[in-house]
Amino acid sequence: MVHPVTPLLTVDVIIEMTDRPGRPVVLIERRNPPPGWALPGGFVDVGETLEAAAVREAREETSLDVKLLVLLGNYSDPARDARGHTVSAVYVAEATGEPFAADDAKNLGLFDPEHCPELAFDHHRIMADYRRYRGHGVLAPLHNGEKTSD
Repeated sequence: MVHPVTPLLTVDVIIEMTDRPGRPVVLIERRNPPPGWALPGGFVDVGETLEAAAVREAREETSLDVKLLVLLGNYSDPARDARGHTVSAVYVAEATGEPFAADDAKNLGLFDPEHCPELAFDHHRIMADYRRYRGHGVLAPLHNGEKTSD
């Protein structure tokens, strides 16, 4: 059987720290290119569900055990990752405890979602959708092919 060439599948996780005032979110500073701050996440392994990948990636990069709350949305702009076409399922999760950077994260920080550093990939768009969700309970809108390079 000939397999089609398809985008790589990834997950990203917006982790709300429920044991901190204001429920800050965890961002990682990437160890590998492209550099910068990003949501914890990574590639889905063959035989793994999206949810299991999200929990695994969160644990690998932040040392936190997360509870997934909701699928915020799917992000598929072919230009979202300069390394190649990826599609990401983005989850909102909660956690408690003391996060620390591990695996692909060289550093991490807790941030007010309204005041994040400049983010890699299309994570600025994801955070805008998350702020809308957090403020109004509205999941990510369909972006209908809009480019993320805004």
